[in-house]
Amino acid sequence: MGIQRGNNRVRLIGGSYGGRRLQFPAAMGLRPTADRVRETLFNWLQQDIAKARCLDLFAGSGALGFEAVSRGAAQVTMIESQRNVFRSLQQNSALLQAREAVRLVNADALRWLQGTAERYQLVFVDPPFNSKLMQPVIDQLEHGGWLMPAALIYLEQDVHEEPPQLPDSWRIIRDKTAGQVRYQLVQRAGT
Repeated sequence: MGIQRGNNRVRLIGGSYGGRRLQFPAAMGLRPTADRVRETLFNWLQQDIAKARCLDLFAGSGALGFEAVSRGAAQVTMIESQRNVFRSLQQNSALLQAREAVRLVNADALRWLQGTAERYQLVFVDPPFNSKLMQPVIDQLEHGGWLMPAALIYLEQDVHEEPPQLPDSWRIIRDKTAGQVRYQLVQRAGT
């Protein structure tokens, strides 16, 4: 089954897939990270993205995960709970011929994090706004064994939401707002 006409599109900005446009379905809570925010984020990450193992929780349109692969990430695990959105991720992964670098998981992100941990260097946390999922996801990442020492964590939320309580081992290294979005790059202390 193909992606239906009239659906939303997202443009990959840089790297090997730069300029490619991907379609995704309209779905509740699905709000792709804006181009200018993604561009800023990946400028921040330019020294860290090559060969990184990444986790894209709440993958949605796939904008963050596919952008990471486009810019040289070794592997991106993308978690998406909505079945129709997950199917579009599968189709876009095939379109980009990214199946070797992309692992797609159709699951609830918080439940998936309660499973057996795998360690990642870079994690994207961009839950639907006002979902109250940011704090439990942060807690599970830190205490569930999901993060490598010195891991980078990208956090995106509505500017009106209460900022999450970060673990003592995390420090904010970048913090910006763009319109209704607050986004931060956080680093976990290395050991």
